Amino acid sequence: MKQRNVKGAVSRREFLASASAVAASTALSAPAVLAAGRPRVVVVGGGAGGATAARYIAKDSKGAVDVTLVEPTRAYYSCFFSNLYIGGFRNFASIGHSYGDLAAKHGINVVHDWAVSVDRDARTVGLAGGGSLSYDRLVLSPGIDFRPGSVPGWDLSRQNRMPHAYKAGSQTQLLRAQIGAMPEGGIYCMVAPPNPFRCPPGPYERISMVAHVLKESNPTAKIVIVDPKEKFSKQGLFEDGWQRHYPGMIERIGPDFGGDQVEVRPDSMEVVVDGEAMKVDVCNVIPAQQAGRIAAIAGVTDDSGWAPVVPHTMQSRADENIHVLGDASLQGDMPKSGFSANSQAKVCAMAVRGALTGSKVFPARFSNTCWSLIGTDDGVKVGASYEATDEKIAKTDGFISKTGESAELRKTTYEESLGWYSAISDDMFG
Repeated sequence: MKQRNVKGAVSRREFLASASAVAASTALSAPAVLAAGRPRVVVVGGGAGGATAARYIAKDSKGAVDVTLVEPTRAYYSCFFSNLYIGGFRNFASIGHSYGDLAAKHGINVVHDWAVSVDRDARTVGLAGGGSLSYDRLVLSPGIDFRPGSVPGWDLSRQNRMPHAYKAGSQTQLLRAQIGAMPEGGIYCMVAPPNPFRCPPGPYERISMVAHVLKESNPTAKIVIVDPKEKFSKQGLFEDGWQRHYPGMIERIGPDFGGDQVEVRPDSMEVVVDGEAMKVDVCNVIPAQQAGRIAAIAGVTDDSGWAPVVPHTMQSRADENIHVLGDASLQGDMPKSGFSANSQAKVCAMAVRGALTGSKVFPARFSNTCWSLIGTDDGVKVGASYEATDEKIAKTDGFISKTGESAELRKTTYEESLGWYSAISDDMFG
């Protein structure tokens, strides 16, 4: 038995205590500012980055900053833990959250609309419903969009036939329903994304959750992963878990066997790998990704499709009055996770308050942990700490679960993830 991996453990209490300590250290030095003429911050995107940034700016400035959050949906469904809903470990309502407390408790002006333009000279954000919002600082946390044409034969018009389920909500429900309707002995195929991609919802945790469902309801079904990548995060842990829990059910086709040469035919439900067509019953297409479209509209993305930022403040390298968080940012070593976005949002909030109110700004600190569930009570994790350099957010140390860990430790890791989910939900929405 290999040594138990306990480094990096984080409980709900520890997560909230850490968040409170950072908030307190910055809030104490925030000067009082009268309501008239308050500086204005507009935050676009209400996920782990945007909601956290809006809440911390409003809460810790003690009313000194006028904060508006622009988010088209009235309920936020988290990508993290959406795979557990697919696997039957959570109900759909449990991954849904309201924006009500951000308005009621923190005085944030929550605008449910699409941001469709940014005038960087005038410092305004245009809304689909008409009108615009002025800002002194703009925070963009729009998540991801898909690269057009990255999977031949697929576009957003075919997402109901071959769902991506990579923006949690109705797509997640649709994919789960399709899995439940598979014929006996049917084939579920995932077209996995190239790097870099949003995670969670991790593709390989999703495979585990689909296998968990099929093992119970459709044990002769098969799962095929068509993957353009030679390797993936936690690969040894997943493959070990698949062999233990779902032997013979899962096949992965990597680039050596055509995984990087794929086409889909939604009308006939076929996946073509290196010229050979395969009939499937469910096809989960996860295309290549880029920053959410408003980042490109604002002119803060580069040829990579992501938005380069200054690591110390999460400011755009194209415009010092704009900050970019989470999945949309090109920042260095941090993965595109909800934990990362939440961590970056606190650094951004501190920098914004410092710039607008003169409050003290402390050195940027970042951290991340990504948990994955392989089977019942079989949780694994990977994570790291990071520091800001002039070039990038740089990893300073890390940890990862090991194969051969005891069932007790794996259960503890899973339970740790439950505490984190509750903690980050509180941290985002108050």
